[in-house]
Amino acid sequence: MILYPAIDLKDGACVRLYKGEMDQATVFNDDPAAQAQAFVDQGCDWLHLVDLNGAFAGEPVNARPVEDILKTVKVPAQLGGGIRDMATIEGWLSKGLQRVILGTVAVENPDLVREAAKAFPGHVAVGIDARNGMVATRGWAEETTVNVTDLARQFEDAGVAAIIYTDINRDGAMQGPNVEATADLARAVSIPVIASGGVSSMADLQALKDCGAPLDGAISGRALYDGQINVADAAALLKA
Repeated sequence: MILYPAIDLKDGACVRLYKGEMDQATVFNDDPAAQAQAFVDQGCDWLHLVDLNGAFAGEPVNARPVEDILKTVKVPAQLGGGIRDMATIEGWLSKGLQRVILGTVAVENPDLVREAAKAFPGHVAVGIDARNGMVATRGWAEETTVNVTDLARQFEDAGVAAIIYTDINRDGAMQGPNVEATADLARAVSIPVIASGGVSSMADLQALKDCGAPLDGAISGRALYDGQINVADAAALLKA
């Protein structure tokens, strides 16, 4: 399993939201590239980036800090938030991004996901964000009647590199991940699943590792900034 330190970008700064609420943002660093390098220096092999403003706007908003990160660090990074057309996908991959995360369009335009995954094998992931088992889109602001597993299964043969599954009610709340729902999803599809939302301790990482389902990795944000999880120790635990 891989540890993915999260850098969530709002108005150019690294923040963490509480349960996805934009008005409940805590700023942790106003220099995202420096934060990214710090995570790399501490021993991470990947970075997970989110353009929070972009998720609401439907287009990249925090492009400059993302570009600064890509120029600064030497580890692969994945980015989600406001990526909703082929031009944006191509643009980010050409700038050195390893993987784009398609969330809202996975619900609203699944054909785009398939087209992108075919055009850029290994470089397209699907972000599935859920409240109570149902998918939420557009920066988690809009609820749908789409079931998580049903959405994931639509991309079973599309060549998608990974599914990032976030339980919104756990995100930023430091209450632990939804291990059961994450494991259920990983067992339901053959696409690698990355756990996100609520990962706040080494015990949480151990629980995901021991869940009995083949998870690709785990994303953690607030716990790394707060010092609840040490990047090197977490990366070693997940790799072991």
